[in-house]
Amino acid sequence: MNSFLAEIGQMIVPGRDPRHGPLPPLLLAMTFVTGLVDAFSYLLLGHVFVANMTGNVVLLGFALVGAPGFTIAPFLVASGAFVTGAVIGGRVGSLLERDRGRLFRTAASVQAVFLAGAVVLAVFSGSPVPDGYRYFLIAVLAIAMGIQNATSRKLAVPDLTTTVLTQLITGIAADSRIAGGQGSKGGRRLIAVVAMLAGAVTGAALVLNGRIVYPLIIALIVTVAAAITSRTLTTSDTAWVRADH
Repeated sequence: MNSFLAEIGQMIVPGRDPRHGPLPPLLLAMTFVTGLVDAFSYLLLGHVFVANMTGNVVLLGFALVGAPGFTIAPFLVASGAFVTGAVIGGRVGSLLERDRGRLFRTAASVQAVFLAGAVVLAVFSGSPVPDGYRYFLIAVLAIAMGIQNATSRKLAVPDLTTTVLTQLITGIAADSRIAGGQGSKGGRRLIAVVAMLAGAVTGAALVLNGRIVYPLIIALIVTVAAAITSRTLTTSDTAWVRADH
């Protein structure tokens, strides 16, 4: 139990993880953003994810065989925009890979620009979202989430991809004492799942109560706050900022 709680502490308290500094709680915040944004896109933009590309591949399969309620175009737009965002995030990562603090705040700042654009589009679109706004929203949000996913990959903090939970949930079960494992990392993995769930619950509750722009506003605020926090907690001689640490 003490180990479990210590792992959770490392995830939510900046600086508790000597290897990764404040990155775990910052990436945890971005995992919350993923839940918010995917709740918005799935419920309002035609059953499409802008962060979870695995889900989109499955849903695209449904669309290809003519399943009711699914069309091909949104998934192609989301996938193409996500790849574009991942290229942007990868480029930022290549330029700043020696300074993980600067990498995070730069990528988060760029992501915030796209989220701000999505907020503006959502304000003018109304509900239900017209097709003209719908595809722009899908593209802008998918670019933002592609940047986030590429950045988390470059930062390489264990169990914090910010978008994919399949391996985390598998690890919780497969590494548990019931399965004959050591039960390691159960706390950090579980809190990441909870963060995305909290984002999805919050986003869905707001959308279903008619406050469609609120999930995007919250996502923007969290992203900006994460970028500012990274700037505040980073100094040039901090060990965790070095990629080879």
